[in-house]
Amino acid sequence: MTETFQSSFKTLEYEKVIIKLSEQTVSKLGKEKVRTIKPSNNKDIILEQLEETEDAALLMRLRGGIPLAAFEDIRPHLKRVRVHGSLNGTEVAQIGRLLRTLREIKTFFRKAEEEDIPLHRLYEKINKLETFNALEKKIFNIVDEGGYVLDDASSKLKGLRDGIKQTESRARQKLESIVRGPQSRFLSDALITMRNDRYVIPVKAENRSVFGGVIHDQSSTGQTLFVEPQSVVDLNNRLRQYQVEEKYEVERILAELTVEIEPYREDLEEHLRLLVELDVIQAKGRFAKAIKAVKPRISTDNHVELYQARHPLLADDEVVPNDIIIGEEYKTMIVTGPNTGGKTVALKTLGLLQLMGQSGLFIPAEEGSTMGIFSSVYADIGDEQSIEQSLSTFSSHLTKIVNILKQMDDKSLILLDELGAGTDPQEGAALAIAILDAIAQSGSYVMITSHYPELKAYGYNRPETINASMEFDVDTLSPTYRLLIGIPGRSNAFEIARRLGLDSMIIESAKQLMSGESQSVDQMIEDLESKRKQADSEAGKATRKLKDVERLHRELEAEYKAYQDEKEQLRKKAETQANTYLEKKKQEAEAIIKDLRQKQLEGHTGEPLKEHEFIDVQSRLSHLKTEEESLKKNKVLQKQKQKKALKVGDSVEVQSFGQKGILVEQADKSHWVVQMGMLKMKLPESDLVQIMREKEPKQGISIRRSSSAGVSTEIDVRGERVEEALNKVDQYLDQALLANYPKVTIIHGMGTGAVRKGVQQFLKKHSQVKEFSDAPANQGGNGATIVTFK
Repeated sequence: MTETFQSSFKTLEYEKVIIKLSEQTVSKLGKEKVRTIKPSNNKDIILEQLEETEDAALLMRLRGGIPLAAFEDIRPHLKRVRVHGSLNGTEVAQIGRLLRTLREIKTFFRKAEEEDIPLHRLYEKINKLETFNALEKKIFNIVDEGGYVLDDASSKLKGLRDGIKQTESRARQKLESIVRGPQSRFLSDALITMRNDRYVIPVKAENRSVFGGVIHDQSSTGQTLFVEPQSVVDLNNRLRQYQVEEKYEVERILAELTVEIEPYREDLEEHLRLLVELDVIQAKGRFAKAIKAVKPRISTDNHVELYQARHPLLADDEVVPNDIIIGEEYKTMIVTGPNTGGKTVALKTLGLLQLMGQSGLFIPAEEGSTMGIFSSVYADIGDEQSIEQSLSTFSSHLTKIVNILKQMDDKSLILLDELGAGTDPQEGAALAIAILDAIAQSGSYVMITSHYPELKAYGYNRPETINASMEFDVDTLSPTYRLLIGIPGRSNAFEIARRLGLDSMIIESAKQLMSGESQSVDQMIEDLESKRKQADSEAGKATRKLKDVERLHRELEAEYKAYQDEKEQLRKKAETQANTYLEKKKQEAEAIIKDLRQKQLEGHTGEPLKEHEFIDVQSRLSHLKTEEESLKKNKVLQKQKQKKALKVGDSVEVQSFGQKGILVEQADKSHWVVQMGMLKMKLPESDLVQIMREKEPKQGISIRRSSSAGVSTEIDVRGERVEEALNKVDQYLDQALLANYPKVTIIHGMGTGAVRKGVQQFLKKHSQVKEFSDAPANQGGNGATIVTFK
């Protein structure tokens, strides 16, 4: 980076911006780091820094910013740890606070990631960050926030401090009895104070021998002596001894803690560096919010388009936003117009915003603004006459311009204020034109201000060159500070003179003295301004409409995405709820069927199930189905149902509890009687899904327990040999499968365990057995095995 380039930082007030930025940091190290920020011409670095700033700005908006508390420079502490020195309580507390900040930041970003906050760079940076929970806890178990070693840091320390409190209390009690008792007449004041870390009382000089003890101090007049009475000397001695022991104990505790910190020394140094980076990044985000800045686009072709650009150091009520465009259609802009019209501010705004963007800062402009990437930004602005070198204003400016011309290249941005001023106007104009030609020949980008009318013609005649001016309101006789690109500045002297009351004959006489060419140029400029205002008005309307459309489009996109996300969440939620509901109802159905079978098995006379009991079972089963309207609203369940025309004899699946059955008869328009194994139930049609066609079942099926044809849900093989028991179990399992039983119980007793072992080995190999286990304790425990079929 050349000296001329660096000198432009001061000229463009870049250093003031950096100072403002540093005020947004929370640490001294962050402030120092900000002061070293310089513009880059590397696109990847610029993009990375801008995206970091964008992340910080987003977190500021959504979560109030990174929870980055103020932290100290702990490098001196870590250096002393490295040479086996001991840290004091304040230094240990500073390390502890830094560790807590690390933990809070890690938690903050974990929650941000869970909430899907889109960040470009900071997640990757935070992944390098670790937490030191054990060390943090250890530190704050020993010291408080201010570094004071806590009483509970060790039992010995607690004992010593208890002793100090008790001894202090006793010493003060003794002195209180003197101060408030009859001996108070010997005192110059009724108070207890400290001298040399010992309790004393103020005694009149003539009464010095009344209390005995030790004199520690006297007043400036010598009339008051600060005496430690003999009655508290022993207590003060004991207090002092406690205090010395306390000091040594605190030093021992801190020395041990310092040893525990040492293994983390290098990690802490690295994490301190990460915290400083986060401090700088957050400062950029805060600064962007403070100056209402936006992230600029980047043009590697240096097509600069700054819309409604504002100077960041000017107050909102003082600055006039301007569109500054250069680089694509023209690389040279010549700004003319009256003094104090804002030409220099426009010049500085372009250079300063470009430097800010290349430093990874947001720029105070509108969304959609584009910055270039220049190898250098050179500026010669204002009167920088060198008194030491006795150079004139003209010479001072020219010296700087000479250095710029030597160092510029085709990617330089050059800003020149009042080019050619300070000398003969004719020569100055000619020199300005020659300098612009030299700059154009090198391919550099340049924006200049000037008063010379010759440069207006240059702006029309040279390729890649455009005129511009600062608008002047003739009605109010004041500048508006608006930059008008494409329109050269013109003199408003005649109009101003007329409004100020100058005789019209004098004004007309003055006009006659002007060349016809000059008058034509002024008339042309006036026409251009009129057309420009009309075009600006129409363009403004179009721009506002376009922005409204773009905003609406963004809102619709966001709403559509939110709708799709919510739709997907509802779908998943519905699936989960439906599956949970079906599983619950299936379990309830199995419990009802089990209860029904149990009632069947309890009968010993072969009597059929009583009518009221059967009705009760049917009622309980029918109540398993949710309200029809609720299921209709559940799209997940609707998709699972394949409604087809049903008729007697069809095989169906009863969705309420996942069982297959056969349609026996149609009870009414919306209900069917379904035979499921040994059960016959009346079920709603909406709960049935056709799976295949089967022949009409034989009539006469009823829920009746028959001792000759019925199959029990359990078999007893106690007392049988293993081989006989297995034969009976094999036959029984076949019968139970034909009866469509989901579970059966095999009672084999405990005995020697041989039958139990043989049965369970047989069950392991059976193809239709899903699982088996010992019966619950209240049903026989390991004397019976419960078998579940597939």
